[in-house]
Amino acid sequence: MSSEKLRLTKNAVNKLLSLQQSRNDNQPLLLKVTVDSGGCSGFQYRFDLVNAPDPEDHVFAQDGVQVAIDDASLNLIQGSEIDYAEEMIGSAFVIRNPNASSSCGCGNSFSL
Repeated sequence: MSSEKLRLTKNAVNKLLSLQQSRNDNQPLLLKVTVDSGGCSGFQYRFDLVNAPDPEDHVFAQDGVQVAIDDASLNLIQGSEIDYAEEMIGSAFVIRNPNASSSCGCGNSFSL
């Protein structure tokens, strides 16, 4: 995965590898990242696990896992770090976006 595009932390890689290994089939598993309009701050992140990217997606590989992201979303989060955070209130993929001018308390939405 190109460091100027997106970067996965070790926790994110390990979680994706664990999810891949827990599957009963040999289908590939990609993390699909999308930025939608909405949320508290204007844009919100959406994470999905998919077997194949959409034709227009960019696919980035790092340490044996893959991330798929469309052009519009990539433009909004280029240079970001994707992490997997495990906390007492829950666990989830999170994005640390250097392009965001502000974000909401939950970290799922941001503004530019």
